Amino acid sequence: MVPDGGSVDGSAGAGPSAATARLRWCFRRNCALTPRQCAWAFALAAGASLAVSSAFWALGAQLVLPFAVLETVALGWAFVWYARHATDREVLEWDGRRLLVECEQGGAVVRHELVRPGLQVLEADDGGLVELHVGPKVVRVGRHARPEERRQLARELRRALCVA
Repeated sequence: MVPDGGSVDGSAGAGPSAATARLRWCFRRNCALTPRQCAWAFALAAGASLAVSSAFWALGAQLVLPFAVLETVALGWAFVWYARHATDREVLEWDGRRLLVECEQGGAVVRHELVRPGLQVLEADDGGLVELHVGPKVVRVGRHARPEERRQLARELRRALCVA
């Protein structure tokens, strides 16, 4: 499974050997709008709301405009939160000796390097997150994957560990 369309690196045409195999998994948040599209959608919605409320305010409905401004502020906050998390992702790269895990959430990137000796892959029975254990360190991955993809990721990680 390579959800982002990535590939197993190795020699072209031939399958990857155990010595040169590089596996990569990438899970991204399922978002319909990019941050730029989100800004345009907000501008259109806020502009329309404020234009209509301004027209009613000019006709004498004095309370319409303050509520439209409040609505626009709330909508803006929601759009900012959405745009901030639109690029959330998890990338796992296995090079045969170590597993590099990079988690981006809300613009903050956290990287973990898990070495082969002692690396264990555990999965929850209820389709929860996949846990990667190395000694006392635990890294949970699969936030942006469906439960069946998490199970498949755990199987593929275990298989990669066995081949190494």
